Amino acid sequence: MRPGDPPAQQPPTSSPQTHRVASGADLLAARQAVRAAAVAAGFDLIGQTKVVTAASELVRNAYIHGGGGTMDITPIVGQSGRLGLRLRISDDGPGILDVDAALADGFSTSAGLGHGLDGTRRLVDEFHIDTAAGAGTTVTVVRWAP
Repeated sequence: MRPGDPPAQQPPTSSPQTHRVASGADLLAARQAVRAAAVAAGFDLIGQTKVVTAASELVRNAYIHGGGGTMDITPIVGQSGRLGLRLRISDDGPGILDVDAALADGFSTSAGLGHGLDGTRRLVDEFHIDTAAGAGTTVTVVRWAP
């Protein structure tokens, strides 16, 4: 969150777009949906790239580690009138046993570079993770347009 920005609020007319993440093709569709929502919210190219990259990492994690899930995209408006996007990615996988370790730069459960969750957190303005062993994971992020 940037200084002066209140917590995200959903405008009364916005409803989330829900996208299922159950296949490799769904990963591409999710990225395309986030890009379209970012353009509609007035994000510049850098903001679009950051929010799409964050979404891509999170839906990939839900697919690979959580066995699939859902992504909700919600246009939001802050009290100052600033537009943004709230992304909520959920899965019913095994959960994350050690969130602190998973958020550490360089942590990886696969052959990746280990920039996943920590890198995602740096790309967005707000980041929240809710997880428990055996109960799945939900990550909610907000990115504000400039």
